[in-house]
Amino acid sequence: MEYVYAALILNETGAEPDEDNITEVLEAAGVDIEESRVKALVAALDDVDIEEAIETAAAAPAAGAGGAAAPTDDVEEDDDEPEEEEVEEAEPEDDDDDDDDASGEGLGELFG
Repeated sequence: MEYVYAALILNETGAEPDEDNITEVLEAAGVDIEESRVKALVAALDDVDIEEAIETAAAAPAAGAGGAAAPTDDVEEDDDEPEEEEVEEAEPEDDDDDDDDASGEGLGELFG
């Protein structure tokens, strides 16, 4: 994930997210760099407009508790079943608090 963060930092500062720049950002952050991952990221970003991707992601609706997208108006649903499903999906969410702390991923890990 830190490789993607490096590309986003470079994009935000107006620098080109090329191999050298991504490597410099990662070195400055103290990351053990895998050259193959840097090359793969640069290749994947070759034809990507990062600003457009960020705007598209920000405009997308958030996923529900079970990872499923919220239902749209085009889908007809039975009034009794969705309420039961929503209750079942909401219960496991409370039990995941310990898993979030133990994962060690995310922006919080970058800043201590």
